[in-house]
Amino acid sequence: MLRAVATLLFLFTLTGCQNLPDRLEGIAGNVILLKAHHCLEEPVDNVNRIHFGPCLKVTDINGQPPAVRDDDFIELPIKQAMIIGTSCVYRHADGTPIPATVETVNVEIGPDTFTTGGQRWYLHAHKQARRVIGCKPTLSRSVNPSERTN
Repeated sequence: MLRAVATLLFLFTLTGCQNLPDRLEGIAGNVILLKAHHCLEEPVDNVNRIHFGPCLKVTDINGQPPAVRDDDFIELPIKQAMIIGTSCVYRHADGTPIPATVETVNVEIGPDTFTTGGQRWYLHAHKQARRVIGCKPTLSRSVNPSERTN
């Protein structure tokens, strides 16, 4: 009886582990995933407030509208040069966009930028969320800004 219970537990565990989603599920080895729309945020010192930084949206890849997946990522081939069209906008304190701040910028990607498939990338509107002006897209593997504001 004990052996049968142990065998059943082992089989259930094995089946459960096989059904867990792969961390890179849906990512082919010859593509990366680029977030189609990403907004920067940064906590403000010790005042329990979030500063809503600029948002960036990918508008086109080599002049064509991107195919955005349900999870808001775009599949891009590795080891290929491309031009990514972007649109940046700053936000009010409540998080709503400020239309007068919209700016478009093209980002040139070289064939040596995305060399390993199966990775997630983010284009930030700037290197930090606060005290910045303009749209200066920065590629990152992190969701967070590449620099913290002093």
